Amino acid sequence: MDYEIIKINEHTWRIEDSGVRMFLLEGSDKALLVDSGMNVHNAKDIAESLTTRPVFLINTHADMDHVGSNEQFDSFFMHPADIPNYKKGESKSTVIPVEEGDVIDLGGRKLKVIHIPGHTPGSIALLDVDARVLISGDPIQQNGKIFMFGPSRSMEEYIKSLEHLEEYKGEFDEIWPSHSDIPVSCDLIEKLHDGAIDILEGKVEGQPAERFGRKITVYDLGFSAFLCE
Repeated sequence: MDYEIIKINEHTWRIEDSGVRMFLLEGSDKALLVDSGMNVHNAKDIAESLTTRPVFLINTHADMDHVGSNEQFDSFFMHPADIPNYKKGESKSTVIPVEEGDVIDLGGRKLKVIHIPGHTPGSIALLDVDARVLISGDPIQQNGKIFMFGPSRSMEEYIKSLEHLEEYKGEFDEIWPSHSDIPVSCDLIEKLHDGAIDILEGKVEGQPAERFGRKITVYDLGFSAFLCE
């Protein structure tokens, strides 16, 4: 299976898997894999080849392109609002719920959970506190396609989540999304927020399209696109 490992620094890697991105974050005690891929089904093996620390898994959300190797893990972290969406609730692994404000300490490296529903009910971002980096999952993308069609998606909740992220903007200097450009500027949050409002207010012309057998509307903002029903 094709994938690419890119070393960001001595204790951080990103793993590119056919358009979706995982991160491996290493502390002095353990390592955390952020998402488990789409086409690869051995993300745990890949992560363990990069670190000698025990590897744990957290999912930014339960969409299928982020959980490809979850069953390699006996347990994984996920926001409870997305648990029903994870393979329709069927899993041999134990789900450990994480909530807004929870902190995962890897040993000298703390990651704060921020709940950002809208793309999915249980979407989360992770704030790498000392590195001042926000790992955003899918809701923040530049030159990407943000899926807002299908069950449980909500543009209204998405807009509220972007406003919630604004409350944290003094705590991070750049954003690492799961798709498309990386890194991206913190200013992208405001641009996506304003663009989403414009879409809801009918100020952006949509183009009909089809994705996964569903009729959708694509709203291209120039710097990113929203795929809506």
